[in-house]
Amino acid sequence: MQLIIPQVSIGNLVQAQAIDADKLVNRGVENYKTGNFQAAIQSWEAALKLYEQQKNYNHVTVVSENLARTYQQLGENEQALNYWDKVKNYYGSQQNWQKVGRVLTEIAQVYSNVGQTGKAINFLCGASDIKNIENLTCQQGSALQIATQQQDKVGEIAALGSLGETYRLRGNYDVAIQYLEAAKKSDNQTYNFAILNSLGNARASRAQLWNLRAKSAQQQSVLKATEFQQNANNDYQQALEYFQASLKEAREQDNKSGEMRSLLNQIQLFYRSKTISLIPQNELEVNIQAALGLLDKLPDSVNKVYSAIDLANLPGVDEELSSPFTQCLTKSKLPNSQAKELFNQAIKISQRLEDYRSGSYALGALGHFYECQEKNYKLAWEFTNKAIWLADQKLKAKDSLYLWEWQAGRILKAENQNTKALPFYQRAYNILEQLRSDILIADRDFQFDFRDIIEPVYRQLAQLQLEFASPNISNNKELNKPDFNSALTTINSLRLAEIQNYFGNDCILTAIENRNIAEVVEENSAFISSIVLKDKTGIILSLPNQETHLEWIDKSQETLRQKIKDFYDGLIRGKRDIIYSTKDAENLYELIIRPLEKYLEAQKIQTLVFIQDSFLRNVPMAALYDKIDKKYLIEKYAIATTPSLQLTSTQKVNFKSTRALVLAVSKEIKIDDLLFEPLINVPLETKSIQEQFTNTKKLENQDFTISNLEKEIQNTAYPIIHVATHAQFGTIPEDTFLVTGNNDKLTINQLETLLRETNNNSTKLELLALTACQTAVGDDRSTLGLAGVALQAGAKSAMASLWSVGDESTANLVAEFYNQLRQPKITKAQALQLAQLKLINAKTTEIDIQYNHPYYWAPFIIIGNWL
Repeated sequence: MQLIIPQVSIGNLVQAQAIDADKLVNRGVENYKTGNFQAAIQSWEAALKLYEQQKNYNHVTVVSENLARTYQQLGENEQALNYWDKVKNYYGSQQNWQKVGRVLTEIAQVYSNVGQTGKAINFLCGASDIKNIENLTCQQGSALQIATQQQDKVGEIAALGSLGETYRLRGNYDVAIQYLEAAKKSDNQTYNFAILNSLGNARASRAQLWNLRAKSAQQQSVLKATEFQQNANNDYQQALEYFQASLKEAREQDNKSGEMRSLLNQIQLFYRSKTISLIPQNELEVNIQAALGLLDKLPDSVNKVYSAIDLANLPGVDEELSSPFTQCLTKSKLPNSQAKELFNQAIKISQRLEDYRSGSYALGALGHFYECQEKNYKLAWEFTNKAIWLADQKLKAKDSLYLWEWQAGRILKAENQNTKALPFYQRAYNILEQLRSDILIADRDFQFDFRDIIEPVYRQLAQLQLEFASPNISNNKELNKPDFNSALTTINSLRLAEIQNYFGNDCILTAIENRNIAEVVEENSAFISSIVLKDKTGIILSLPNQETHLEWIDKSQETLRQKIKDFYDGLIRGKRDIIYSTKDAENLYELIIRPLEKYLEAQKIQTLVFIQDSFLRNVPMAALYDKIDKKYLIEKYAIATTPSLQLTSTQKVNFKSTRALVLAVSKEIKIDDLLFEPLINVPLETKSIQEQFTNTKKLENQDFTISNLEKEIQNTAYPIIHVATHAQFGTIPEDTFLVTGNNDKLTINQLETLLRETNNNSTKLELLALTACQTAVGDDRSTLGLAGVALQAGAKSAMASLWSVGDESTANLVAEFYNQLRQPKITKAQALQLAQLKLINAKTTEIDIQYNHPYYWAPFIIIGNWL
């Protein structure tokens, strides 16, 4: 949905002292009103020179203000900020604080639009970490503080509305809605329409989040799933009511542009809320016809261009609306002839306006239409190349440029011109790498669309690179090294993008080290990377001597996913089944490990580090079974996993004389109507740690609270934090949390904030251990949370579990793990291997012989730095 940000109205234009300047200013106003922004800029910049010659700084400021706003409309944010800065300085010199406050709001909106929401909030209020805006005190000199002090109601509404939009972009929908509701209370006729639309967008976005949470809860058989779904339905209903109210306001004010926006918002809401039949199909038809009829009544403008594109791209009522520029629809809502007419109309309007950005979208959208709907690759290629040329002008439209470069690559690939397609895919990837930190954290809605609009670029490029690297797949000695290394770089970048998208923030950026596998692979260690494609899966081995080998698993995603599910289910049944059948473990060993064995044995490899993809992240690799040697994989190799090579430290740490902080909950806990069973063996687990590390501090049961944890880590740096409590990993970070001892939950984002913002240096945290984790079975995104837990918490590595065992076996495993870890030449991966072997060999020791079942030892993994 296109954003509506309440903006301060264009200033009253003063009469120029020079008749030429006066004419230029008024001409610019007329052009602006009709949406011809380029012509408006041309007139105003000419007028500006005349005013500067006359040293008429008041007039200079007014025209600069309008230029700033117009450049902002065109997406040329750097130019906009330059003009806003001049305007702010002038009003500040005149001590016109009311105007200073309003300009701060305008500046904040620019920063918000380019993804720098933290800066935007600083300009608007300064207080960013809030849950409730009641009794909010903004910092001195911020837009909202100035508006309140100056009793400027218009400025206050604009600041509140802008704060609402900024928090919506950050994904903090609760706070966004509070700010927007506060702005709505003023009942300002000028702003009501915009505020109502913003509230509708915020509610619709929150509904999507509730849908994700409901799905995650269903996969974990959590009772809250029904409640979460009802919350989604309520938000969808509220969104519809706001959009309907905004449509009424727009019609009462004869605001044709606003009317179109409200109609399009309702149309898009139909597709987003189809599961609950919120909007009847006949009402959808009415809205579409109203929008089509209204389009001809709108003056030419950039918004008219995008409206025409949106209408032409509408899918059939049975289609899922996700990303109209990247997905091929099975059926369009409008007839092909009508859709083409709308696309061509959009192109002509953008040409008249001389607006490169909207013109690029119109041309690219028509190219996509020919690519998908008519399979006319000649015309698709022609229009896509025109879109690339326009988007590339002044390099101002990179967010669309990657779309058209990718589209060109797809078109060539569809015509079996893979060699020509590769450079286009590579350029799309390069642009995404430049933009990634902004687009993945700027708009939380990208978390919903990531798999449609970003991830496929990486996967399709990696597939091409691997195919070029191994023209003769049956003979891996023929590998093309440059293409192979490029493929590894692409796959590793995808891992990084997935993690960043999951957590939706930029905390991990500080940990990025641009290295390739050859630079970090250790003697006796090997990396195994995977890339899951539609019809096959690539397994890539990187060895210490810089040899690389590629093997393909020639099975579809669905077939491989089912094999992994069967394997996983068989392990979980170990809670009740004493005898374990290794059949499924053998099947996966044959697919993943057997083709690589000869290389591993030749290099005398001792440790395997997996960089897994998609549902392969759910595989407890330690339990794969070699039916020839009659051994589990963990009996042959130490095993670790890392979410991304660029985020992994490879510095060895000596744990011989260090302290530990233990956070433990053994009693029954109830959170949000979800009952967590008592972990009766936690006291044994914590006792074993205290015996290993005499300088250990323990916060157990009622003592383990968020406030107590904060106080403890503010005073003391702990290289090891061991958490013996239930930990749940869900589809989104909000559902990824640790259970505390006072019936509360500590989300992984809260833990990250605590560890990074304490007075001591949080980088001293070497190991975060989580021994009672539970991931959502079959949920690829929940294992992203597990993969990134150490990273998000600021730890170099983590020892965690894929499922919660909650048995005395865990205490035995933990005791042996720390015992081995304290040995000078033992790595973390080797320490865990030895601890797991102790359980596997339970029949020869004094512990329960049942513990040799992989249910008890297989879920434990090392994440991150394995040394």
